[in-house]
Amino acid sequence: MKKTLEFRAHDGEIEDIALGPDNKVVTAGRDFQCCVWQQDQLVTGLRWHENLPGIPDKAYRYQACSDSGTFLGLGTVTGSVAIHIAFSLQVSGAGLGAAPGSPRSPSPPVCPQRLYYVKEAHGIVVTDVAFVPESRPGRELLGGHEAALLSVAVDSRCKLHLLPTRRSLPVWLLLLLCAGLIVATILLLQLAFPGFL
Repeated sequence: MKKTLEFRAHDGEIEDIALGPDNKVVTAGRDFQCCVWQQDQLVTGLRWHENLPGIPDKAYRYQACSDSGTFLGLGTVTGSVAIHIAFSLQVSGAGLGAAPGSPRSPSPPVCPQRLYYVKEAHGIVVTDVAFVPESRPGRELLGGHEAALLSVAVDSRCKLHLLPTRRSLPVWLLLLLCAGLIVATILLLQLAFPGFL
């Protein structure tokens, strides 16, 4: 085996790593950041204190990435558990992945899309979080849910958090509703103002 790539991904320990689509790598570190990488280039990232200003730097203690790199699971020192979607992360300012001497322009703070949140799911500090593997046995545990996150806390409890599958309207139904709205508007105008058309 031969090393092909080496770069500094985080300022502290890396809590979790997962391979995402298009050979992207998602990392979550003890420096309270989550990053999406393409080779050694930072694609997107999240810094808690920049993107979520109301949350103290030490609030999210444990992080985990789903196998696909789609979701980021978070456990807090207050016992809360959250799941964010990774593609909604925004590039954070200078630093990680940048070549020495080449500053990055900071991007505006953006709140990542939180899909799931349970305040104080545990009565005390969450000590670890992990996603249920997306392999066949893991799929059986997921049932019809999109993802499942296990959380463990100092209260000696393990809890399973299921993320419901997101639903959306089919495009044809949306177009049909828009056409119906236009026809209804025309009929109402004709009724209100006879001879309008």
